[in-house]
Amino acid sequence: MNYRHAYHAGNFADVVKHIVLVRLIEYLKRKDKPFRVIDTHAGIGLYDLSSKEAQKTGEWRDGIARLARIDPGIQATTLLGPYLEAVNACNMDGGIRFYPGSPWLARRLLRNQDRLTAIELHPKDAIRLREQFEGDFQTRIIELDGWLALGAHLPPKEKRGLVLVDPPFELEGEFERLADGVEKAYKRWPGGIYALWYPIKDRSSVADFRKRLAASGISKILDIVFEARPASNSERLDGTGMVVVNPPFTLEQELRLILPALQAAMAEPNAAGWRLDWLAREGGT
Repeated sequence: MNYRHAYHAGNFADVVKHIVLVRLIEYLKRKDKPFRVIDTHAGIGLYDLSSKEAQKTGEWRDGIARLARIDPGIQATTLLGPYLEAVNACNMDGGIRFYPGSPWLARRLLRNQDRLTAIELHPKDAIRLREQFEGDFQTRIIELDGWLALGAHLPPKEKRGLVLVDPPFELEGEFERLADGVEKAYKRWPGGIYALWYPIKDRSSVADFRKRLAASGISKILDIVFEARPASNSERLDGTGMVVVNPPFTLEQELRLILPALQAAMAEPNAAGWRLDWLAREGGT
């Protein structure tokens, strides 16, 4: 699967991933102490949905465009507020032409004392990312293989924060690299929150990945699963997953309010929908 992000910005997988990211950042803001967000595969920051890449697939029409048209209910609307406000903030003329990537979303939510490290390997994308944040002292842009950040950049000096690992899944062995990466990172910084995105397409690889994490010895792992389409044997993306290591105590209940609204907006009628699975939990419950 080619996951060059310009083709897929704003699709259902992005929506779920970014809503989880926003809820994690909002939790970190409950304390006055500063924190850092580290985005290991940051992309370009902001995506033009009128571009030839986005128009070629049109995936955003079944993602953010659908969510923007529904009434999620009072409780879900409150929780979705910071995310939807960020989307609206980059579309000041109304409608949805632009979609914010994870570094853009994270930076918008930071307070004065918080910091963002955005890492991107692709040289042209790294240049565009720097242009997005030129002159911003709270944001550091690094042109680097994001997998290396799980070693060299942990723990951050703030000792609080979140690591988003959102690889493109263009190469063989990405599930193994993701599992290896979070195990090594957790040993260096066991108190950090880690959010790991993965595609639901090759279900055998997904099952092996989940088993590997469950056996990793990490004490708290929540797996968030959202399936927008019925299972198929084709090359399409049927669903999206987000593993959160050290999830805030608030996250599970928040998602139980949010995910039904996302299912109503973006999932096909015969899709499996959503579920929350604890792959590891202190006390074994």
